[in-house]
Amino acid sequence: MPGTPDSVRVALAFDFGLRRIGVAVGDTLTGSAAARATVPSHATGPDWPAIDRIVRESAPHILVVGKPYNVGGDDSTMTTLAGQFAAELAARYPLPVEQVDERYSSIEASTHLKAQRASGERKRRLRKEDVDSAAAVVILRRWLEGER
Repeated sequence: MPGTPDSVRVALAFDFGLRRIGVAVGDTLTGSAAARATVPSHATGPDWPAIDRIVRESAPHILVVGKPYNVGGDDSTMTTLAGQFAAELAARYPLPVEQVDERYSSIEASTHLKAQRASGERKRRLRKEDVDSAAAVVILRRWLEGER
């Protein structure tokens, strides 16, 4: 029966970028998502050994990749690149890969982190890596909301 512990699925989400890839992990039981460390990405591509480690440690049932549309909903160069990253994940791991509209996820993540800093909940300065992983959390939450 859906929603029972037997049907809990762990999801691993990625906010694809040309320099860094934000990562978050969560599950369908609690509906929660937590940021993980970012993975570097270079001109030659993502740091696949680092992604391999994260996938092995997280043991996800599904991988979720943000799909970066333009504001109007049109595809962009980044939409294509994120799609290629999603296809490579599907080729490397025997897991389903889904893409989720990630428009404004970085803005939402940055706003949330700034509010945490202003309230004193977050002590250290915001780094770009923090925003990338927080954006992956936003992407994962959007996917989780669709699953509920």
